[in-house]
Parts: sequence; structure tokens; C-alpha cells
Amino acid sequence: MTNVGLWFDVRNPPEWRQDWNRLYGEVLELCEEADHLGAHSVWLSEHHLFDDGYLSQPFTLAAAIAARTKSLRIGTAVALAPLRSAAEIAEQSALVDVLSNGRFELGLGTGYRPPEFKHFHVALERRYATTDQRVRDVRRLWKDPRVLPPPVQQRPNIWLGYQGPQGARRAGLLGESLLTVNPESLAPYIAGLKEGGHDPSTARMAGGINAWISEDPEADWPVVSERLAYQWDSYRRHAVEGTDTPLPAPIKPESYRARGLGAALGHFLLATPQDAATRINEYLDGIPAQTIFIWVSIAGMSYELTQRHMRTIVCELAPLLEGSGTG
Repeated sequence: MTNVGLWFDVRNPPEWRQDWNRLYGEVLELCEEADHLGAHSVWLSEHHLFDDGYLSQPFTLAAAIAARTKSLRIGTAVALAPLRSAAEIAEQSALVDVLSNGRFELGLGTGYRPPEFKHFHVALERRYATTDQRVRDVRRLWKDPRVLPPPVQQRPNIWLGYQGPQGARRAGLLGESLLTVNPESLAPYIAGLKEGGHDPSTARMAGGINAWISEDPEADWPVVSERLAYQWDSYRRHAVEGTDTPLPAPIKPESYRARGLGAALGHFLLATPQDAATRINEYLDGIPAQTIFIWVSIAGMSYELTQRHMRTIVCELAPLLEGSGTG
């Protein structure tokens, strides 16, 4: 079976800006409703200095969600490990785990934007080695009796958002879970587990799926395509900020949609719950995918549309995947 989660970045684009208190309040309301509906998990992303206020403090929001929910798991996908000390990551993670009574999933990534590293006065060059060391240090600190409170879970999961074959191998060498569901990452991940002396049967993968799930996808497409264009143009624009790389041309949402489900950039699945379940099961066949998660709101959609999407994911898509033999 493959669990299905909800993905939030809490963007508030200038074109559609709303009150910040209302925006964050709506996210908490959606998480609370999703919890009542039996959702498996919610995952929070992190970036800094985006002009749409992209979520900058996922641990803070995770703590608020923990206080408002009872059963859904709460993860970071991802927190940027080089921008925080190991002590901060370990302590904040443990506290969210305590507040949620053992429902926290720590996802860590390296980051890639020069302005973010400059913002935190951290060197960009050794971010992969730094992230590896953060993992080792967080594991050590969780066992240190002086670091209180300890996590509720005996050994909380650490998910590494490493992309590509070298990243997958690094996650395996550390004996940690891999935060991607790219089928091409499985072989180097397993190889890394073996090379690091870890049991390959412990391999666990999870990751985001770029998708919009609806009973009437064509009716939703005009709004979805507009917000999809904003989302990826924003990512691409901010990715080259602080570098000599020229601004990329705007994306073509129809091209993303035409490529359908895939791990590479430029793919987007627009489908009914039934069609989405079929395609996702085919895509994940043969990999140990425990969880996939989907953007609930794309670039600050209306609360009504976001709520409908959340209910479709939780009530219609999730039962089709969680009842399957995938993963």
C-alpha cells in the first residue's frame, strides 16, 4: 500500500495576496479537517526570501498543526539542514514529536539558493557534506540524556531529499529513508545501503507528486494552469537569483500536462481520482514507496478550491492507493 499525504508551501503571491493571519489560519483549518477525515500525513516545505512569502519556518507550523490534530503524521519536505545547527534541528524536531505524541517525520535537504545561504551567513559549497553531518549529529543528540525533551518515537524517521543517483547513494550510506519516489533512484539507494552496511530490506521511499486531482479536471484546468505557471516560473526565477544564469523563459503549462506523471521537472498529472490511482500505481510499481504527497494549493488558490482538492485527495484518491499492493 502507498499512503497519501498533503503538501503545503503556504505561498501568498503578490497577484492574489490575502491577509497573512487568514492564510495561515486556513492552513490550520484544512489540516484539522483532513485529520478528521482520516488523512495520513501533511508535509511542509521551506524557502526563504521568496516574494510570495514561501513558508520559512516549517518547524513552527508543524508545532501548530500538532496542537490542532490527533492522528495525521507531520513531516518536513524539506527543512534546509545547512541553514540550522544540528542542535536546533534535534530540539525542534523532538518538541514537535512530543506535541504530536510521536507523529513527526523529519525530512532534510541541502538547499541550493545563494541568497538563502547568504541570509543565514552559511557557506553554500559544502552543503551536501554538511547535511550528511547534520544527520549524524541529530541522531547522536536524540540519544543524549541532556537534550530534553527526547522524541516520543524511539527512532524517528529521517528522510533525505537528495535528488539524482549520487544523492540516493548518500541516503543509503547513512542508512536513512529517501525522500523521492523517482524509480531511477532505487538502484543507487539500495547500493548505498549495502555499501554502508545497512539491511537493504529497510529501504523506504516517499516523495511529492506534481498533480491536480479532480472529478472534473478539464473544468479546473484554466485556474490550475494559471497557478501552475506561476508556481514553476517562481521556482525557476528564484533558483537563478544570485547567480550569473539568465532568467529562464516562462513555462508552458500544457507541455507539463502533456508529459503527465514523472520524476523530472516539467511533468504534471491532471486526472480524476480513478485515473490518477492507476497511473501512480504503475509509476511506483517495484519501489518501496511508503507515501506520496500532493500540493493541496498551487500558488495560493482560493480556500474553497483548496478545500475541495484536499477532500478529493483524502476521501477519493487515498482509499484507492492505500488499498493497493504498491510499496
